Amino acid sequence: ALWSGMGYYRRARNLHAAARAVVERFGGRVPSGLDELLSLPGVGRYTAGAIASMVFGKSEPLVDGNVARVLVRVEGKELGSEEGLRWAWGKAEELVRACDKEEVAVGCFNEGLMELGAVVCTPRRPRCGVCPLRGDCRARKAGRQEEWPRPKRVVGKRPLYCAAVVVED
Repeated sequence: ALWSGMGYYRRARNLHAAARAVVERFGGRVPSGLDELLSLPGVGRYTAGAIASMVFGKSEPLVDGNVARVLVRVEGKELGSEEGLRWAWGKAEELVRACDKEEVAVGCFNEGLMELGAVVCTPRRPRCGVCPLRGDCRARKAGRQEEWPRPKRVVGKRPLYCAAVVVED
């Protein structure tokens, strides 16, 4: 009952289906390659990147809302949400390649970006004073850290009219 309406039933079904696929197609061992991970039910680009980089140490990017927000703010990009997300994937890929050159653990780097966005570079009232990237953050320098990335467009609410008739006898 606690899961009801939260999408967990679908996630649980996908997790079960993915576990079966791992057993049937990969001999019970979770694959480390991005394409193989993406072939599992319920595994998308973000999850595949997280597993590949954090579990297997592969040089794969990941982008969630937190990572996208950090990257957009640091780079000072005034992008819409969809455009910003596409741009963030490209930037994350670039940063992962730089990690390879500097011999930085990509999984730790990815996890650090996620945590930075979740704890410090929050959507409202970001804690710029404690951010390790504050000196390089273009949004902060422009005083626009709460404006970037632009919030998703809210679809206007349409009025809903209902009528009821009670007929007796």
